[in-house]
Amino acid sequence: MLDALWIFVGSGLGGVARWGVSGVVASHVGQTFPWGTLVVNVSGSFLIGLFATLTGPEGRFFAPASVRQFFMLGVCGGYTTFSSFSLQTLNLAGEGEWLRAGANVVLSVVFCLLGVWLGHALGLAVSLRKGA
Repeated sequence: MLDALWIFVGSGLGGVARWGVSGVVASHVGQTFPWGTLVVNVSGSFLIGLFATLTGPEGRFFAPASVRQFFMLGVCGGYTTFSSFSLQTLNLAGEGEWLRAGANVVLSVVFCLLGVWLGHALGLAVSLRKGA
């Protein structure tokens, strides 16, 4: 039951972070294209890749299962916005903005996979420095 509470708290923190980051990005580059959602999904993918690698069985840092759940399920789950991505893509397509809808799908998938890979690679690099 305590784990569920921590996941709940993490989700709230992630949701507030998503709102803040998405809003800052949208205010700087506009809302014609869902750049805020893209930035949130890519950075969330990077963070979950980094954290999972650093705290995994071969990682540099030990983290109890409850901490991993708090961050990966709670914070990252509340922060990343795949449901928002889906709705925004559907809305773009519904408005006849097929090129933008397609670009959102391709950019999101490519950059989120790149983000999780970079996070994983950084986690491995840090973990390899265990003896340093």
